[in-house]
Amino acid sequence: MDNQPAYLANAKPNPAANRAPWYQNTAPAYAGIILWFVFWQDIVNTGTFGGGLAHGIWLPIVSVVVAALLCHFLFYLVPGLLGMKTGLPLYVIGSGVFGARGGIIMPGLLMGLLQFGWVAVNIYFSSLLLSQTLTMVPLWVIMVAWGALATFMGLKGIQYVAKVSTYLPLIPLVILLVLLAKTVGHVKEFSPEVFESGIANAVVGVSGGVKALSSFGIFAFIVTYVVGFFATAGAAGADFGTNARHADDVQKGGLFGVTLMMIFTGVVAVLIISGIYGANLMLSGAPMQVTDSGVLSAILGGSVAKLVMFLLALAAFPAACFSSLIAANSFKTMLPKVNANISVAIGGAVAIVLAVTGVAGKSAAVFGFIGASFGPICGALLVDYFLNGKTWGGARAGFNPAGWAAWALGFTVGVLPNFGVALPLAPVAAFAVGAGVYYAFARLGLQSKQISRRDAETRS
Repeated sequence: MDNQPAYLANAKPNPAANRAPWYQNTAPAYAGIILWFVFWQDIVNTGTFGGGLAHGIWLPIVSVVVAALLCHFLFYLVPGLLGMKTGLPLYVIGSGVFGARGGIIMPGLLMGLLQFGWVAVNIYFSSLLLSQTLTMVPLWVIMVAWGALATFMGLKGIQYVAKVSTYLPLIPLVILLVLLAKTVGHVKEFSPEVFESGIANAVVGVSGGVKALSSFGIFAFIVTYVVGFFATAGAAGADFGTNARHADDVQKGGLFGVTLMMIFTGVVAVLIISGIYGANLMLSGAPMQVTDSGVLSAILGGSVAKLVMFLLALAAFPAACFSSLIAANSFKTMLPKVNANISVAIGGAVAIVLAVTGVAGKSAAVFGFIGASFGPICGALLVDYFLNGKTWGGARAGFNPAGWAAWALGFTVGVLPNFGVALPLAPVAAFAVGAGVYYAFARLGLQSKQISRRDAETRS
């Protein structure tokens, strides 16, 4: 371990005494992420005529289930097992794929940089909800204030946020259940025929939509949306895994916190929108976003809808703070000589600009970019895990060619939709390309020298 970067030299496994059952750490932590309204509000909002309901209710439900299973088994499970077996976080484990020097950038700094993307998304959508209550305040002012406060609290006051963050996810959970109770009785009255004329004749500009997607198009949209949203959280399973006692904790933490919670939130969102159309509360082609003011007002009435939007924004605030904290820790660990306060302040300013300009509001595109970034990382980690006998083989010297080739080619494929190329299931394709390229390079011997850290493994 001579002459290795500080983040490797100083890495210490989380001891077994500090670990706890899955229902005390991994599951509730992931559940809090997936209950964030930004995830479930647009689950069927394809931007096309009829949205994800154009061909009925069962198609989006099946799509959500498939996406949830992919998230667990492809993106979360192996990082979680690696974290559990070694007690080491993602940025250390990633050095086995990208090299000791390469790991500083990938996944180390990349994870930190992408956190500001999440901060931007949080600022944008939370501010939109707040603006329904704070009607006298310009939207951009709300965005600037929200972003600045979240960045500051992430750096200086996260302990205060942490004290209440455990309970705030109950707000979106209760709201989802209330909305479901109000609409589920009308689900049986919903029929995709409500969109029939639009599906047959829709063109750009009709009812604000474009031609309805095919069945596969809807399936691909929902899977891409869900996997893209989860990609970074899946890789971070390594960090969650350091708190797991054994493999059963890792499995159950993911199955309950990720798979079942995704299915719950996604299916409930589908049923809510279906119930609204079944009750004829919305016109064909109206917004498919669950938190749209028109949707909420149709269900709850205007004044209650405004209160609900305010509460959802309030519940989202800790997520923005924690993203800032993760970014700060990333910069402190990977670039110890750089003042983290300055780097995080710059990142927070960029996040605010992305929100104010509306770039962060294109959630599907943002999730697609994030999925393209971390899909190849998860794919390469999975292959490396099996090549090393279901364990971590240790860091590799310098920049490992196999890891960097896997990421470069996987990212290039995964990001194609952001440039107008119609590639279905892009984050999954990025994962597959990353895994395939890494395997090919490994078999050809195109890897840098392995630096053993097997002694760090903490088996249960």
